[in-house]
Amino acid sequence: MSRPEVSNMRKDVNGDTLWVWCYPSVGSELRQVLLSKCCLTQDSRNFHTFVFGQFCRTWYYITTAEVQEPTALNKVTHFSIAVTAKDFNPEKYAAFSRILCRMYIKHGSPVKMMEAYITVLTKGICQSDENGSFLIKDHDVRKAYLAGSIKDVVSQFGMETIILYTALMLKKRIVVHHPRIEALLEFTRVLPALTWHRKDWSILHPYVHLTDAELEDLKKCPGYIAGFVDPDVSNRSDLFDVFVNLSDSVITVSQSAKEAMAMGKLHKEIGQLIVQSAEDPESSDSQVIKDISVKTKEILANLVALANECEDSKITLEGLKQHHFPPATENFLFHLAAAEQLLRI
Repeated sequence: MSRPEVSNMRKDVNGDTLWVWCYPSVGSELRQVLLSKCCLTQDSRNFHTFVFGQFCRTWYYITTAEVQEPTALNKVTHFSIAVTAKDFNPEKYAAFSRILCRMYIKHGSPVKMMEAYITVLTKGICQSDENGSFLIKDHDVRKAYLAGSIKDVVSQFGMETIILYTALMLKKRIVVHHPRIEALLEFTRVLPALTWHRKDWSILHPYVHLTDAELEDLKKCPGYIAGFVDPDVSNRSDLFDVFVNLSDSVITVSQSAKEAMAMGKLHKEIGQLIVQSAEDPESSDSQVIKDISVKTKEILANLVALANECEDSKITLEGLKQHHFPPATENFLFHLAAAEQLLRI
């Protein structure tokens, strides 16, 4: 377990939101991001028990609780606990945060929470009859990667899933909009599984606001999946190659990406494989991911074989043209070679 950091924010009876404490420390820029993500600073109708996201290569996991019965937290109506860490594992940090929340409600002080934090850090376990138990070994990262449903994605978008697959293979910028943060988190976290061979969830930025600091951080990534609740993001064509309107089930490819994203026979073949696998009632989500991964590895093996025929094992457009592939296949392989660093520059 990477060493997480724990922060606490709370809202009092006057409606004021206060940053109460953090351990060991949180930089001022990240602190502002955490405050903007925790629903205490937003309209009280937008109550989110758990959200997560990424900023400056740090994952944040924010659990928010309402204080109802009389507790040690005098004059506090709600509070949030933010755990920041270097690894992607929402289920692990949600489980850990729930225990911290129960301790905070009971004791009204961070001391007991810090004891639990240090125990988890040193022993990988936190046990309590009253507050539940937490074991790090129960939360393997592979489980986190497979937690979403690829079948649900394919059920919603059908053959158009190939657009998402192609964009991810070519390391393009995907922006997803939905007014509900829960829907965004559920959908976006699944998408990196379409390129399972990379097992790279660092491309995921599931909860982004249109602020200078967050957009500057996002633009440092050559390819990403970014989730927004703000509808104004649809006007920010500088941020995406592919735009997903999740609530309307519409995928749009930007004008600047249409050449690289041109579809042909190979794409149709892959798209049909994805849909057939996902529609098979006998197939689990992990089986669908495996089926897609097998096809991806076949494409990559062919690409490596093409590269090995070339000088320095790097593909050139001229070399590709000698194979007389259909234009859309040649175009895809050329851009894929660039994404996989197999292209001679």
